[in-house]
Amino acid sequence: MENQLLKEKERLVEKLGVIIENKNQLAPVASRIISYVILTGKSGTTFEDLVVNLCASKSTISTHLNHLVDLKQLEYFTKQGDRKRYYTVSQCHIFNHMENMVDAWTSEKQLHFEMKSYKTKMNELITDDAEKFSLEFHNNYISFLDEVTKSVLKLREKIEHNQIK
Repeated sequence: MENQLLKEKERLVEKLGVIIENKNQLAPVASRIISYVILTGKSGTTFEDLVVNLCASKSTISTHLNHLVDLKQLEYFTKQGDRKRYYTVSQCHIFNHMENMVDAWTSEKQLHFEMKSYKTKMNELITDDAEKFSLEFHNNYISFLDEVTKSVLKLREKIEHNQIK
């Protein structure tokens, strides 16, 4: 069973790594590091774990790990009596990611309001009902953006109040 979970983790590290790489314009190894750390959880992962499990050189892991810490995407903690650093995803990074999503959705929503307003004005000038713009898509999309924004803000609040870890 444990071997199956390790294989599944490897598969997910790769799959999530590709998404992070494309979304954040990060190097492949840096993306895999973040993916591995996410899938390791609160216990954190060590430099040595990353070298072994990602099959990359110490210098490559070190370079990308330091870069991710500098970017505040990862943070580390130490354990008393243990000199190793244990890396976890930075809560600051999670909040920044959520804020970026909400900002993008807010801008997109504003654009749809403007397009809807324009189409409404155009519809007043068009006499043939068959030629008029439909506003239904904009109304539905604006509602969708409102709901997804509310959901992310609610999730952020729960994280801030330690209701989700």
